Amino acid sequence: MGDTLFGLGVGTEMVIAFFVFLLLRVPVAFALGLAAIFAMWQLGFGLDFVGDLIAASVTRFSLLAIPFFILAGILMGAVGMAKRMLDFFRVAMGALPGGMGVVGTVVCLFWGSVSGSGPASVAAIGPLIVKGMTDDGYRPAFAAALVCTGAALSIVIPPSIGLVIYGVIAETSISGLFLAAIVPGLLMGLLMLLALPFAKRGGTAGERSSLQELLPEPYAGEAYATRLVRSFLDAFWGLLTPILILGGIYSGAFTPTEAAIIATVYALFVGAVIYRTLTPAVLFKSLSEASAGSAAVMLVVAFASLFGWVVTVDDLVGQYSGALLALSENPWVILAVMLAILLVTGMFMDAITIMFITLPIFLPVVRAMGWDPTWFGVVLMVSLAIGLFTPPVGINLFVAANITRLSIERIAVAAVPFLLVSLLGLSLLAAFPVLSQLGGWFR
Repeated sequence: MGDTLFGLGVGTEMVIAFFVFLLLRVPVAFALGLAAIFAMWQLGFGLDFVGDLIAASVTRFSLLAIPFFILAGILMGAVGMAKRMLDFFRVAMGALPGGMGVVGTVVCLFWGSVSGSGPASVAAIGPLIVKGMTDDGYRPAFAAALVCTGAALSIVIPPSIGLVIYGVIAETSISGLFLAAIVPGLLMGLLMLLALPFAKRGGTAGERSSLQELLPEPYAGEAYATRLVRSFLDAFWGLLTPILILGGIYSGAFTPTEAAIIATVYALFVGAVIYRTLTPAVLFKSLSEASAGSAAVMLVVAFASLFGWVVTVDDLVGQYSGALLALSENPWVILAVMLAILLVTGMFMDAITIMFITLPIFLPVVRAMGWDPTWFGVVLMVSLAIGLFTPPVGINLFVAANITRLSIERIAVAAVPFLLVSLLGLSLLAAFPVLSQLGGWFR
C-alpha cells in the first residue's frame, strides 16, 4: 500500500503502534482500536467506515453465544450449583487423604463444561476449591495455582467461548470443534494430577485433614452410601448441565448459540424453581456481572475486527504467512514456531486478542500445510489456555490473586509444575492429531 509516516507499510506501523499503546498501559481493546483507526486514516478511510466494520463484526449470530454462556456460568455459580457439585465430588472421594487436590481438578473440568471462560471459572469456583484444599493441608498458593490451571481449560473443554470465536474466524464448524476438544480437554485435566505430588502440604500425614473430616455439614456423620446418594441428588441438576448442553449440540437438537440460550434458561429454572435460591438481588448481580464480562469480550471483538481488516488490506497476511512458510520445509519446525509465538504472546495478551491478531496470518499457513483446521483450533486453544496462567499478564493469576489475597508471584511459582505438565499435554496434542478425532466416539 506504499510507504507511510515512518517509511513502513501501514499494517506494520499499526502493529508497532499497538505494542506502543500496550507499553503505555492503554487497555487492550482500545489499543487495538486506536492502532487500527490510525492505520485506516492513513489508508484514507473515515470514521463512518469504522462504524460499518464494527457493526458487521459484532452482529454475527454465532457470537450471540458468548454473552449467554457467560450469563449461564455466572447464574449457575450464583444459585449454588458450583457448591453442590463440589460437595458431591468431595463426598464421592471418601476419606482419601489429600483428595481435595483431585476433587479440585475434577470440579474445574466439570465447571469448564458449564462456563466457557477461564477467568469466570476462577471467580465462580475458586474460593470454594481453595478453601477446601487449604483445609486439607495444601498450601494456599498451590491451591490457587491448581484453580488457575484447571479453570484455564474452560476455553478448551466445550462449550468454549474461545472455540466459538475461532470457529467464526476460521469459518469452521463450531459443533465439530466442540466435539474435537473433548478428549484433549480431559487429557489436559488428567495430566494436572501429575503435578499434585509436587505440592508442599502442611503438617504430617497424621495431622492432615481427610475428606471424611471435611464433609459438608448436611452429610457429616452419615454412612458413605447414604451421603453419596444424598449429595448426588443435591448436585443432580448441576451434573445434568453438560449432558443437556453438549448432548443437544451433538444430537443436532440445537446449535451452539441456541445451546447458550437454553443453558441460561435452564439456570434460571433451576435457581428459581428447584433450588429457590434465585432472588431478585441474585439475578440483578448476575446480570450486572454478565453484562460487564460480555462487554469486555465484545469490545475486544469489535476493535480486533478493525485490526484484522487492516491486516488483510495491507496484505500482512501474505507477507507474514509467506515468511513463516519460508522458515523451513519441515512442518514440525513451522508448527513449533507458531506455538512458540502463541505461548509468548499469551504471557502478555488475552486469548481473544491473540486470535484476532495471529489467525489471519496462521490460517493460510495451516491450509498451505494441509493441516486439519479443527485439530489446529484445539491445539491453538490449549496454547492460549496455558497463557491464562503464565506470568506476567496471565489473567487467571490476577483473578486468583484477588480472591486469595496472595501475590501473583507466589501463585505463579506454585503453578510451575502445572505449567510443565501442560506443555507436555500440548506436545502430545501437536504430535498426535488423532487425539482430536477421538471425540467422534461421543456422537
